[in-house]
Amino acid sequence: MTDSTDSTRPAPLAGLVVVDLSTTLAGAQATQFLADSGADVILVEAPEGSPLRQEPGWPGLLRSRRSISLDLDADADLDVLDGLLTRADVLVTTMRPAELERRGFTAESLSARYPRLVAATITGWGTQGPWSNYKSYEALVMAKCGIFHSKRQLAPGPDPTYVSVPYASFGAAHSAVQGILAALIEREQSGLGQVVESNLVTGVGAYDPYNWFYEMILHRYPDAFESQVAAFDDQGRPQSRLMFALLVATTKDGTWLQFSQSAPRLLQAWVEELGMAEELTDPKWAGFPVLPDADLRFEWWNKMISKVGERTLAEWESTFERNPNVAAEQFRSPDEALDHPQLVHERRVVTVDDPNLGPVRQPSTLVHAGGNPLTDVRPAPRIGEHSDELRAFASSAPPETTPVDGNADGVKKYPLEGVTVLELGAMYAGPYGATLLTDLGARVIKIEPLGGDLIRGIMAYPEAGGAKVLQGKESIAIDLGTEEGRDVLHRLVKQCDAVLQCFRAGASRRIGFDEASLRKINPDLVYLNAVGYGVDGPYASRPAYAPSMGAASGVSVTDSPLVRQGPEDREELLTGARSLYAGGTVPAVQADGVAALGAGSALLLGIYAKRRGIVLADLVTTMLASCTQILISRNTSYAGRQAVTRVDDEFRGLGPLYRMYRAADGWVFLAAPEPDEWAPLVRALSEYDEIRDERFADPESRRVNSAALVAALSSIFGTRKKDQWESLLTAQDVGCVAVAQETAEWCMQTDEFHNAGYTATAVSPVFDEHRRLAPLNSFSRSDVKADAGCTLGEHTDALLSEIGYGAAQIAELRDKSIAG
Repeated sequence: MTDSTDSTRPAPLAGLVVVDLSTTLAGAQATQFLADSGADVILVEAPEGSPLRQEPGWPGLLRSRRSISLDLDADADLDVLDGLLTRADVLVTTMRPAELERRGFTAESLSARYPRLVAATITGWGTQGPWSNYKSYEALVMAKCGIFHSKRQLAPGPDPTYVSVPYASFGAAHSAVQGILAALIEREQSGLGQVVESNLVTGVGAYDPYNWFYEMILHRYPDAFESQVAAFDDQGRPQSRLMFALLVATTKDGTWLQFSQSAPRLLQAWVEELGMAEELTDPKWAGFPVLPDADLRFEWWNKMISKVGERTLAEWESTFERNPNVAAEQFRSPDEALDHPQLVHERRVVTVDDPNLGPVRQPSTLVHAGGNPLTDVRPAPRIGEHSDELRAFASSAPPETTPVDGNADGVKKYPLEGVTVLELGAMYAGPYGATLLTDLGARVIKIEPLGGDLIRGIMAYPEAGGAKVLQGKESIAIDLGTEEGRDVLHRLVKQCDAVLQCFRAGASRRIGFDEASLRKINPDLVYLNAVGYGVDGPYASRPAYAPSMGAASGVSVTDSPLVRQGPEDREELLTGARSLYAGGTVPAVQADGVAALGAGSALLLGIYAKRRGIVLADLVTTMLASCTQILISRNTSYAGRQAVTRVDDEFRGLGPLYRMYRAADGWVFLAAPEPDEWAPLVRALSEYDEIRDERFADPESRRVNSAALVAALSSIFGTRKKDQWESLLTAQDVGCVAVAQETAEWCMQTDEFHNAGYTATAVSPVFDEHRRLAPLNSFSRSDVKADAGCTLGEHTDALLSEIGYGAAQIAELRDKSIAG
């Protein structure tokens, strides 16, 4: 192994036993996080091995586990599983609800048999509702939730576009991690375990930073605001000012760059760097970056592209070093991303010696502490490699536990009740991680500047931009640049369990709220740096925004036709083709959400570790590193790795049986890629002669004749409406859904999704009663809550009073513009 951790520091989850029955990517990524954090994860595999071993990156996904081979239909092996669960702290499953019921993995039976066990069930659609027993393929969820529609401009044309980054799985995985850790924290009080549920639908709903409320306002007041749901119009002309700030262009020597000059001062600095500031004095460009005419926007956009193309990559890199207010990232493939200088500097990439595969390069642990990965990454096990020792473990004497009355006084209503987090951050990527904890009962106090977090004003309708990230929080507006403001901060720190810090490298130290300073006030404080690039290193001081992080990490290239473009295509872009990366700026699913989910898990890991007597210093997650984690099934590399499946040329899917097809009134997504799913599909389509063609008789024939199969299925699906296909095929247990024709953020607010349980009703001082995303977890014993957002400084006076300020002192702070 190329890197190692501090062996003197105990891993945060050391001694925790996790039984992993998962067979999907979501389950694997959840248990990977637990294994990376030091838990003893026991991978239960069928004799032929886990289906996860078909993933090209399985050595990264399944690392640091022990494997036991069990036949869960054999009584003797079920007894072994029972022995493992008797000794386990956590169980993770990804079975569909009917299978959970059949195997006795209900909340009632699990709590009766294993009272201290925390059992996490990760499903595609939840365990209740009309779609609960649908197949749980990632693409089915993203298609039905509107993600494919939201990302339609990833490729030319108005049609929905297949998205292959596993956003839903990663969202559900970290929802499960957070539910598990919250339940373990609650178990410290009650002595009892419980069942925790998460699903891919609410998991994918966590990513969007602000469009949820934008869509809500557009539908509430359709005549008040003009909707611009597409980044580019049908002629390929930019419709949004963001297309200037988030420009994609090639250098003189053909390297694609993603600029991210989102803040007004950054855009101004970039225009000056391009030598275009003087041109803006021409009345022709009055109002820039808001230009009213499509031809004007297109003209200015092409001018910027041309200016970028005047410099080589080396010249641009020199520019970024000289001018810290101008930044861009190269588009890298998932493999290339692991060569990023910042990741190398932070030891975020490890090479593990596998006994069969040789060196395996992969991302290190998502969370780092003390400048190192949390644990030394170990090779993935062979199938059943530890069966003998684990069978012996299953039959050994069970651990002694002290019975605890789960109804005893002091047991909390919410799993995180009594936990207080102080948030020092802006926008979404870090702060939404703390928002997730409010749904679990944590108290999150957000310190804002007197003018408020910038995200509050990012949209035309006041407060709509920040409404989602502010859910459940208490806002105190304080000027931390004053001595009096810092005194307020220090008093708050004394009563907090954790601090979340999200500013660029050096900012916290300059103002005096770095970890060392705050631990002098509260030595047991959990302090998480959830930053863009890192706390030090070559890129640490650069601005980090979702588009640039997507480019740098390989997330963007995974889903874009840009990966197929070369320098020779630059002229086409300059002469009028739409930006092949327009869809990358759509908030539906992007790097901000990836980072937020990772930050939420890291916060809870630190809080639970402290409860176990382990204080993790220098706890760090970064947006860039988190984005490499979502791609671990693709960026794990070794000699002989099987080819990573690539989206087809039309951007419809990964093959004829995992693909979008046009129906009579829209689109459907078919997901029947496994050999045993062919017969049910044929039965469902029995009235169509095309499906019985002998060229499709077996898997190999279907592979060889994939183009013919696409043509046959295209002809078939065009004969009925999309909802009819969904009903017909799902009745035969074939994966098929109608592809939503609404943006994801509005789709999930509709009655259909609300009645299915994916949204909750909240009441806001700004938006009155409205629907918000439901909490990402539900618990069999504990409650969760779904609060609305807060207004700027809504809790200032109450919080100041709570930490000892009298009415006169509060008035003085307000008079001096220190508090607001």
